[in-house]
Amino acid sequence: MATALPTTDRLDRLAEKHRSTLDQALATIRTRAYWSPYPEHPKAYGEGGSLDAAAGLAAHKAVLNTRFELDQPGTDGWTGGEVSPFGPELGIEYPHADIDVLLPAMRAGTPAWRDAGAETRALVCLEILSRISARTHEFAHAVMHTSGQAFMMAFQAGGPHAQDRGLEAVAYAYEEQTRTPAGRAGWSKPQGKRDPLELSKEFTPVGRGIALVIGCNTFPTWNGYPGLFASLATGNPVLVKPHPRAVLPLALTVSVAREVLAENGFDPNLVALAVERPGEGIAKTLAVRPEVRIIDYTGSTEFGDWLEENARQAQVYTEKAGVNTVVVDSTDNYKGMLANLAFSLSLYSGQMCTTPQNLLIPRDGITTDQGPKSYDEVVADLAASVGGLLGDDARANGLLGALVNPDVKARLEAAAGLGEVALASREVVNPDFPDAVVRTPVIVKLDGTKPDAQAAYFSECFGPVSFAVSVDSTADALELLRRTVREKGAMTVGAYTTAAETERAVEEVCLEESAQLSLNLTGGVYVNQTAAFSDFHGSGGNPAANAALCDGAFVSNRFRVVEVRRQA
Repeated sequence: MATALPTTDRLDRLAEKHRSTLDQALATIRTRAYWSPYPEHPKAYGEGGSLDAAAGLAAHKAVLNTRFELDQPGTDGWTGGEVSPFGPELGIEYPHADIDVLLPAMRAGTPAWRDAGAETRALVCLEILSRISARTHEFAHAVMHTSGQAFMMAFQAGGPHAQDRGLEAVAYAYEEQTRTPAGRAGWSKPQGKRDPLELSKEFTPVGRGIALVIGCNTFPTWNGYPGLFASLATGNPVLVKPHPRAVLPLALTVSVAREVLAENGFDPNLVALAVERPGEGIAKTLAVRPEVRIIDYTGSTEFGDWLEENARQAQVYTEKAGVNTVVVDSTDNYKGMLANLAFSLSLYSGQMCTTPQNLLIPRDGITTDQGPKSYDEVVADLAASVGGLLGDDARANGLLGALVNPDVKARLEAAAGLGEVALASREVVNPDFPDAVVRTPVIVKLDGTKPDAQAAYFSECFGPVSFAVSVDSTADALELLRRTVREKGAMTVGAYTTAAETERAVEEVCLEESAQLSLNLTGGVYVNQTAAFSDFHGSGGNPAANAALCDGAFVSNRFRVVEVRRQA
């Protein structure tokens, strides 16, 4: 049975606490200015209190080697098996669900959640995010030990940045649902001398059905929260199917969501967790269930294509693989360009869907503020910049994190055989986690005109692998960029040029092929970073992804407006 609607007092408290945050989020997605309600710095959560670093670590340790209770319907056993990329086994068992029992239970609470309205749904979602934010230190450890991100990156990307993306999705969801007036509207059509025709019309946003979030290994919260909160805020129950190596961050999220829903008078089964047994592969089973009407997926192109082809009953949002490219034509800040690229190639061992892979450099070289630089000089200087950035092991560990799985390590080792190695990868020892697999990036030189080289740089090589591709000219680089984005997709494109004509040409390629472009980054903003409320992550217009995080299109097809007309 669906639970009763929350009391007016509860709604008033939620509005008092969160309405101003929602209003600011709505304003910011229109201005695209910088804003975040969630602190980035660990010390912002206090010291010596229930939210600080020590409390977060203690909370993380307390859940290890335990059963993660959720009190979900249909639990028919327990499963787990996560091993941290830094070495330790987490030892956590999660409830395994009988889907035939769980899915009907999730649908039971939908009428009350629908009738609550867009504002109440948004405010409940903001309360969920607020409680997650209060536990950011704990979530950071969960993300770190499932993704391999170094702690500070796990703290920021897995904490406030992920929360920002969740709030952004709620804001877009609220805005799209409230385009149509809520409640009853009078309609009167004049009929000349006769009495007017009069109707009373009522418009209700109605969710499509159960939404399935298929989590990823590398960014479980950052990639998971947009779909989760977009679907929940638009009236849909959400079933979270985590990656088997990265269950804990999303299990914690589900637990918080269920707690908040129950406290506010809604059925907690509106949000549930589906953890698979080893080798079970339940994502394919869930994806074609008739109850599942929305799917959010981040991961391989192969499975993303399968979802788009086979999950015909659902609206499918995918972020798949792409080949991210940087065109290097010229620069007036050579040192800044090298430093910026070196950081971009190194961050989280290149295990980001936005990390540059192909650097297209004219074989005759480029012009710089330090004079002309040949192709060989540019590549050698970039290799030296990466080597200098990662020369200190403590700094290297803080930037690289750990390789997330053995497949990344295998690709890294194989890359050295694809061409001339400009920068060899080296092993870095992590003194706190001696079993962690930590490797610096490899840079391989390739001749862009050679067929065997094309086979290498024209496919994604996920991980700390970059190709310095020599091309005959900048014009050839732009044609290769166009072909790459059109055929393989790209989450990001970067370019360095001092020529206005070249800048316009790069921009035109990206506009025509729907790729997000960063020009002449030489400071503390990097091509593989995006800011919620301002930057769009992906475009939805090329093969790398069919959706953008976050825009109106990302939320508007998760619900429909149903009209009821009455004779006045």
